[in-house]
Amino acid sequence: MRHRPRSSFGPDQLALPLFPVAMRRVEPAQNMARFYSLDVERDLFGRVVLVRRWGRIGTAGKIRLDEYEGEGAALAALHALQQRKMQRGYRAGRLSLDGAL
Repeated sequence: MRHRPRSSFGPDQLALPLFPVAMRRVEPAQNMARFYSLDVERDLFGRVVLVRRWGRIGTAGKIRLDEYEGEGAALAALHALQQRKMQRGYRAGRLSLDGAL
């Protein structure tokens, strides 16, 4: 009989990682070329964090980690931030393998 590893996730939890949300805002007339990405991950201690990356396209940008009680709360925050950024002119972009837009 094969050993099956026990999952530490409950039925109300999602198996992370999920696909990141990538957005960009490019307005040449204003010399604006920005990126913004959102992702829900677990940190080294197993806590659920919303990872926010932003900056000028072609740069490393900045990173912010916000901790949440569970995946549901983190995904709700991700969706709210995504909607807010879309209202401000960001459009869906794509991430390359190295994380750059």
